Amino acid sequence: MQLGRRLVLRGSLALAALATLPRVLLAAAWPEKAFGSTAAGQAMIDLLGTDQTTASDAITLQVPEIAENGAVVPVTITTTLENVESISIVVKNNPRPLAATFEMSPGTLADISSRIKMGETSDVMAIVKTDAGIFSTSKQVKVTIGGCGG
Repeated sequence: MQLGRRLVLRGSLALAALATLPRVLLAAAWPEKAFGSTAAGQAMIDLLGTDQTTASDAITLQVPEIAENGAVVPVTITTTLENVESISIVVKNNPRPLAATFEMSPGTLADISSRIKMGETSDVMAIVKTDAGIFSTSKQVKVTIGGCGG
């Protein structure tokens, strides 16, 4: 019984310590400029420092060919590339093309799933940053009902 109380107390103290950190410190790594970009190339430059990627068959991008509702488009990205640092999703024709970016801890399985919004038919790019370079693959998704204000 004492062990349970100690675990709860330690957890509470850890949460209290996080709550006292300034919001700026907690959100310091958030790439605000990249998420605010209105062009896919500029979003990539703001996020990765370049808009140049190398096409790779080692990246698997699973998206529907036709999205009946652009407000909820499922995306799954996996890769067999080594030393993955981040995985990002860029939707070229969206008003804000950078849909998501995921920072990966060393040794983490490079496998993400999410749902994104798409305003219209567009190419969806999976961008994988590794210590060896920046790689990508893309697929076109046809949207029948828009999700970004349409």
